[in-house]
Amino acid sequence: MANVNSVTDESFQTSVLDSQTPVLVDFWADWCVPCHMVSPVVEEIGQDKGEALTVMKLNIDENPQATRTYGVMSIPSLILFKGGQEVARVIGAKPKDAILRDIEPHLA
Repeated sequence: MANVNSVTDESFQTSVLDSQTPVLVDFWADWCVPCHMVSPVVEEIGQDKGEALTVMKLNIDENPQATRTYGVMSIPSLILFKGGQEVARVIGAKPKDAILRDIEPHLA
């Protein structure tokens, strides 16, 4: 789990929105099978892109406020935040190259 941390409703502002680097937030739940499928991919992206990106995991069952605020209706949902704003969203268990295709333009 290198370079991947948990974030909560309470820490979302400081950990994600106030971050100086882009933050990829993995909205997931323990009961979600596709979430467990995409989790190793997200961790790998965190390791590969550790210089340019922070990766956080948010359990939607334990943190309903951020889930509602960002309109997460299905999981897994990966949302990339840059400068406190959502800049990209990937919904569903996608392969690594598809996720990177959506987020890499925002990492430069």
